[in-house]
Amino acid sequence: MGKKRFVETYSQGMSNVRKIIVDTETGVNYLLASSDMTSGCGLTVLRDQDGRPVITPYVETEK
Repeated sequence: MGKKRFVETYSQGMSNVRKIIVDTETGVNYLLASSDMTSGCGLTVLRDQDGRPVITPYVETEK
């Protein structure tokens, strides 16, 4: 299987879910948030204090 485009780097909560997802090609971080995963969720770009997207270089590790 090829390289995954998006990877989950952080997860918090069972019903009030917060996840950080990183685009492995651009490094842009996204926040996925939901108070109840059955009724919908929101996704937004994480931004720093200057309004620029948070970028995390992603390096795939071998398992």
